[in-house]
Amino acid sequence: MNKKAFIFDLDGVIVDTAKYHFLAWKKLANSIGVDFTEEQNEQLKGVSRVRSLEKILAWGNIELSEEKFMELMAKKNNDYLTYVNQMDESEILPGVTRILAYLAENEQGIALGSASKNARTILQKVNLYDAFEVIVDGTNVTKAKPDPEVFVNAAKQLSIENENCVVFEDSVAGIQAANTAKMISIGIGDKEVLKEADYVFNDFTEISVDFIKELTMKKLKENNLN
Repeated sequence: MNKKAFIFDLDGVIVDTAKYHFLAWKKLANSIGVDFTEEQNEQLKGVSRVRSLEKILAWGNIELSEEKFMELMAKKNNDYLTYVNQMDESEILPGVTRILAYLAENEQGIALGSASKNARTILQKVNLYDAFEVIVDGTNVTKAKPDPEVFVNAAKQLSIENENCVVFEDSVAGIQAANTAKMISIGIGDKEVLKEADYVFNDFTEISVDFIKELTMKKLKENNLN
């Protein structure tokens, strides 16, 4: 079995913190007179906090001072962390721990590649912090997805070539980032939304150990059509 790197996004892949982001952003948007829908929230997936607030302000045609902007960002994060602090292992999405255990047993590289600056806190809350050999998050990178920086950094820290990396993502921006980095992209979610991915599954319960084993045996570069 050849060693590969398996890089996981966090929100919507390992845990469903997307629902907490939605609640926090909706509260913020409504507080400044902007309606905020679940469809708009989809556009914020995989996007930095700064860029997300910029989008909300643009939707409401609102301009703010830098001071007020920073104040709102901090408020959103505090509201979000209120939800995060109540998390436990029950928040881990179905099938995730089974795949992580298989990868660990077979000595594959395991990394987290997330835009979230709260990634380490969340992993500790759900007792998965030690499952990852490498953690690259919003505190380590400066470029947001679809820039591949977060995944490229994870691969480098694992000392594994991009072409031997597999990325699990639930956002279009994340899939694009993986494809740009010449990594195998596996979408977790809607096939229509994540159609640019090499493979798409509704969730990890649909991913078999045999499928993961097959990926570890392949020369991934030859199988990546992007």
